[in-house]
Amino acid sequence: MSPVLEFDLRQTVISNSTFGPNEIKQISQAISSDYNNFRTLRDATNELAQQSGRTPAASARLGVCQFLIGRYTDAIQTLTSADGGALTHFYLGKAYLALDKYADALKAYESAERAGYNKDDVNLAKAEAMRYNGDPAGALKVLDGLSGAVEQTAEYLYQRSAAVAAMGDNRGEVIALLERAIDSDSTHAGVLFGLALENDRHGNDDYARQLYERAAKQFPTNVGTLLNLGLLYEDIEHFERAKQCYLRILDIFPGHERARLYFKDADASRDMYYDEEARRRQDRLSQILSVPVTDFELSVRSRNCLQKMGIMTLGDLTETTEQELLSSKNFGETSLVEIREMLSSKGLELGQFASTKWQEEPVYEANPMSDDERALLDRPIADLNLSVRARKCMVRLGLTTIGELVRRTGDDLLECKNFGVTSLNEVREKLTANSLKLRGD
Repeated sequence: MSPVLEFDLRQTVISNSTFGPNEIKQISQAISSDYNNFRTLRDATNELAQQSGRTPAASARLGVCQFLIGRYTDAIQTLTSADGGALTHFYLGKAYLALDKYADALKAYESAERAGYNKDDVNLAKAEAMRYNGDPAGALKVLDGLSGAVEQTAEYLYQRSAAVAAMGDNRGEVIALLERAIDSDSTHAGVLFGLALENDRHGNDDYARQLYERAAKQFPTNVGTLLNLGLLYEDIEHFERAKQCYLRILDIFPGHERARLYFKDADASRDMYYDEEARRRQDRLSQILSVPVTDFELSVRSRNCLQKMGIMTLGDLTETTEQELLSSKNFGETSLVEIREMLSSKGLELGQFASTKWQEEPVYEANPMSDDERALLDRPIADLNLSVRARKCMVRLGLTTIGELVRRTGDDLLECKNFGVTSLNEVREKLTANSLKLRGD
């Protein structure tokens, strides 16, 4: 058996050797096996772009590589002036699709088919473009027109599952198609993402994370895969892994707003458990401060003096100085020592909160509402269409209706694990759109 030659990614990009679907597949496999090869591809693409006197064939190679590294606008410009071959038109269509220019993508795919590109691959690409263009029925019609071996491929089954899902609540069929697809190709990025998303939506976080991890190893990687995987990593407090997911997006799309904001939140969340511990301490202190003084065996004199001064709880005592107690009639040093010992037994001191005046949180009382306003507050939080991160915070807090949400303050939400300022702003925007606000806003 002859030895397998080692694949040289850089030479494949910058040389004048054959360049087609097989070489593109080799590039994708090289990056899937080692993501460091992405930088090799990017550097080689830049090197090719700097070459003077490129042939039309070299321009086609450059345009495809620009597409692979996420420079879609550059890819379109380069491929438009390339050799006009089948590969050129096909990847021109993929670049248009990436920029949401679906009509242009369909035209490019038509040109690719006329130029001799594989008909099945073109029709699968057309179905995808039609689905993204809001025509899943048309996409299914295209897929129905295919027959033979292509019907058993992972790409065909994935496109069919996505079209079925876009047409409504057919989860059983979608899952069945995805499971058939994963049996056909266990490394198909789209299939892995589709299965992960279905499990993510239905609370199967551990299995969803495993599927997202497998999908993230493939190249090109779906941006949604990296975003959702990052969120799941944050849920289990693996903040560095989450940041790596967001950095991979920013590596290709430096201006990606959500990835940048999520990275910022994950970076800030690394030390969040300190805040959570502080909150637990605060809760314990709140409970102690609310204990009535009548729970302790005090002398009649001390009890009467405290009652006359309106001091009912240990919290009231921590807001009262020794001088204030001693100024009360019949309250002497003996009573003062007795009060000190009582507070000391709970780790407290007289007057320690005298400057801050500990107060219980006021009870929220809704204003009289119309039937329409009450109906709005009774609607489920799901109607706000919150992001995955914000939605999971609602679940952790046990909030199910919009009315329960508006009874919370912004600080209440920020105390929830992995809920940052970005998510808080999202919630406020959704509520504002419904003429509502969080308590205290």
